[in-house]
Formats: sequence, C-alpha cells, structure tokens
Amino acid sequence: SLVHVVETLGIPRTEIGELRVDAEGVVEVPALSRPQRLAQPRFVLDVHLGTLARRMRLLGLDTAYRNDATDPELVAQAAAEGRVVLTQDRGILRRKALAPGSGYVRGSDPDAQLRDVLERYDPPLAPWSRCLACNGILEAVTEPEVRHLLRAGTRRSYREFSRCRSCGHPYWRGAHAGRLTAIVAQATGRT
Repeated sequence: SLVHVVETLGIPRTEIGELRVDAEGVVEVPALSRPQRLAQPRFVLDVHLGTLARRMRLLGLDTAYRNDATDPELVAQAAAEGRVVLTQDRGILRRKALAPGSGYVRGSDPDAQLRDVLERYDPPLAPWSRCLACNGILEAVTEPEVRHLLRAGTRRSYREFSRCRSCGHPYWRGAHAGRLTAIVAQATGRT
C-alpha cells in the first residue's frame, strides 16, 4: 500500500500528514490536527525518554515508563491500558496495533520534548499530583506519617509532605523545588 511505501522512507504512519507530487495533492489524507486531544490522556514512553517521563509525571500526566521495556512490551501495555505510545524509535510507530495518537518525539532536549508533547496533545495538567518514580498518585501526609523515611535535617527543615499511594516514596519541597517549579511554570504558561 502507499502507507508502506512512505514508511520505507522512514516516515511512520502516525506522522503522515498529506501526500503531494509537484505541490499537487495525490492522495486524500486527513491532516493531523494540533492539538490532538485525547479522551483519556494516558501515555507510555519508550526507554529513550526517561527524563521526559519524569517531567510529564511532574505535570500530573498519567505516564507509564520502564527503562527496560522492549518494543513488544510497550505496544502490549499501550493496548491493554489504553495508552498512546511516545517514542524516538520509528520502528515502533510502524506497528498496526498502536492506538491513534501515538507519536514520534523529536529532539534530545527534554524541555523541547515536553513542549512538543504539550503542543501536540494539550492535555489537562495537574502539577505535583503524581509520583516521579512510579507514576502513582500523591497524597498529602503529616510529618509523623513519613518521619521514619526522612533524614533528620529534612525533618527539621520542612513541614509539608506528600507520599505516593503506590510505592510510598515521600516528597517535600526541598532544594530542587526551584528547578521543578520553573518547569511547571513554563508548562502552565506562568513564566
């Protein structure tokens, strides 16, 4: 098929916009609209996108990621959990089993990658609501609830904590908070 011909040129089917020869439309291909709003914005990222996965989680996006997942595992997880695949591997995007909306993430700069994802999907954001380690939901907790997980200096210096419901990892606004707040501010348009 024509799709296979285009894919042999290295263009994944999910990235095909329109086909032209000498500036004339040859085949009617519905243009990819931006943003591509998803009914349930749920993502699974390939092994090359770990930093992007953590930043998406920081913004509250449901983002599955494993640094050891194989291509077939990614595709199977996407199908089983209703997720779109974000990847830098064009081969993955050639798989027919992918959900509509799966896409290629351009570039190597995590800031640019995040902008690309936010512009492409315009997902609703809920910053500070997901665990950066496992994607679980965070809940506010008191210091005594996480005291056994904290160093003495952290216990003395901070009063507000949250904890992941899934893995139990504690969070607080530590020395890294300024950098993370800047990422959130840029993503939410409050720079």
